Amino acid sequence: MGYLEGVIPIIVDLPMVLGHEATGTVEEVGEGVTDFKVGDEVAQAVKATDAPGVSRDGGYGEYVIGNVEMLVHKPAGVSRSQASAATDAGVTSYSGVVVHGGIKKGMRVGILGLGGLGMTGARIAVAQGAEVIGIEPREQVWEAAKERGVSRVVKDVSELAGEDLDVVVDFAGFGETTVKAIDAVKFGGTVVLVGMGKLEFEFSSFDFITRAINLQGSTTIGRREDLEAVLKMIADGDLVIESSDIAFDEIPDGIDRLAKGEVSGRLVARYDS
Repeated sequence: MGYLEGVIPIIVDLPMVLGHEATGTVEEVGEGVTDFKVGDEVAQAVKATDAPGVSRDGGYGEYVIGNVEMLVHKPAGVSRSQASAATDAGVTSYSGVVVHGGIKKGMRVGILGLGGLGMTGARIAVAQGAEVIGIEPREQVWEAAKERGVSRVVKDVSELAGEDLDVVVDFAGFGETTVKAIDAVKFGGTVVLVGMGKLEFEFSSFDFITRAINLQGSTTIGRREDLEAVLKMIADGDLVIESSDIAFDEIPDGIDRLAKGEVSGRLVARYDS
């Protein structure tokens, strides 16, 4: 949706086939490739400058060229739908929580925004052994968050001011959410910004400086090991990424539903074959 709405810049010449979260079966390998063979089920890690549907034609096409440096074997116990959702949605959440947030056992953590990415991030933080507090104004999703191990949920991050959390991961990114998160973390604490609800905002530098707050941007960086970690969590039963399947010819309708905010989780388009 970011490309269609003009929020995310397109780095290649158009036209281009979209679809950047791709899994499938290897049909052909390039010269010198030894780690993969025809018939292997694979998924590809992604980054902003190298991914199907970003730097080359993507998963809405019948065939996709994969970068062998970022390709991983799909575990047998993981469905293609879950593997597809893991490639970006899963790894984006994992990157915010683990790679850039450094969240580990014993930490007290706020997950701001319990949409698809935030809910996945909350579950990943719980799996790391952290105490997780959710921040989400929509009370209808609170119970689902608690079922994933979130200890409690508040409507606004300002309610956590002074609680000295180790990390707050902002999956909403509406400016004021990030600014308020600064008051919720401890001296030397970290606010990780994942969401792009608002691309420009102002904040007072006083608390940021005098309390030595770390403000960390987060995105996927195309590492195999991050995707492998998410796939392992799914295979082990520690993580389920909310998703639903649609047929290939339902993609236009699916994009329309996304634009209207009618989709919960990820839509995964599947070929009949």
